[in-house]
Amino acid sequence: MLKNRLPPLDPLIAFEAAARLLSFTRAGEELHLTQAAISQQIRSLEESLQVKLFTRSHRAVQLTNEGREYQHTVAAILKQLAGATMDIQNVEFAQQLVIGCDQSFASQWLGPRLSQLRQLMPAVTLRIIASDDYNESLGSEVQVAVMHGDGLWPGFQTLRLFDEEVFPVCSPGFDYDLAQQDWVSWLLQAPLIDLADSHWNWMNWRLWLGGNNIDQPLGNRNLQLNSYPLVIDTACAGHGVALGWRYLVDDLIANNQLVRPIEQSLKTDLGYYCICRDNLENDANVVQFRNWLLQQFGLPIET
Repeated sequence: MLKNRLPPLDPLIAFEAAARLLSFTRAGEELHLTQAAISQQIRSLEESLQVKLFTRSHRAVQLTNEGREYQHTVAAILKQLAGATMDIQNVEFAQQLVIGCDQSFASQWLGPRLSQLRQLMPAVTLRIIASDDYNESLGSEVQVAVMHGDGLWPGFQTLRLFDEEVFPVCSPGFDYDLAQQDWVSWLLQAPLIDLADSHWNWMNWRLWLGGNNIDQPLGNRNLQLNSYPLVIDTACAGHGVALGWRYLVDDLIANNQLVRPIEQSLKTDLGYYCICRDNLENDANVVQFRNWLLQQFGLPIET
């Protein structure tokens, strides 16, 4: 048990001051204690540790080798503890916006635009919880989120940002010349990078092909990943063809890191939504973030 292995805090503070100042008297003055009180706390600490920390003379004290080694650790830990205490106190009083989203949106869209958001909200501490687990990305701390789905989240206000449109993407260096002649045959034989995830409503290759009225068996779907950002990274590296979500991969296409080898796409009834808790709909920071999203996606700002 950790408690049984640690000395009380007050003797450690007294030790740190006495070790730094090499004086029980000056340590007492700094801590507003008597020299006798400092001496007693040091003696209590030595008895607890069963180690002598100071050598005492009539006019001065000196650290023992053990005391000097212990000082390094104690001083560092107390400074870290003081810093952490100040940090948490400052966060409590600072404006904070906790944003939830899935890893795909965080990695492919929000991350590259964080500098814009920080410039827009310089006085606000931004905390982003990126997780494909709804228990985290919509946890109790989250004030506003950008989520993929059907728009039905009880207890939340929802605003549709963009429709779901999915299309094949690959690296510019990937061989896709035959796709222009017979895209179905080319795609059925191409190495496909598939998203294998527990979310039933996230698109995979079988759903995409079925939505385009293709029910033939896939020739090469032997690379399955459970992380969409990793799917996209793998496609950028030239390892195959992946499914790209509009807006999430638009920057990569614009930067020529990905291309659309065929024009076919699939639209669904799902989309990405800005959602916030019912009681936070009019929160100033939530409203500012929501309006920024609307502006980014070319939607009218709500008043």
